Amino acid sequence: MSHIPTVECPTCGAPVEFTPKSEFRPFCSHRCKLIDLGAWASEEHKIPVAPDAEDELFSGDFDPRH
Repeated sequence: MSHIPTVECPTCGAPVEFTPKSEFRPFCSHRCKLIDLGAWASEEHKIPVAPDAEDELFSGDFDPRH
């Protein structure tokens, strides 16, 4: 007997079977998926970076600001 992996929906915490049959995995529904997308779009979720990281990445690509 194989064990079906289960994860918690990142939005509501409901259990979700993590299989190809689960259309919205890791979310439990289309609604939870859209709620999460909206949170990213409104910048409620962010990936932390150092405040000056962008300056370091692009400092050689453009002329300095005056």
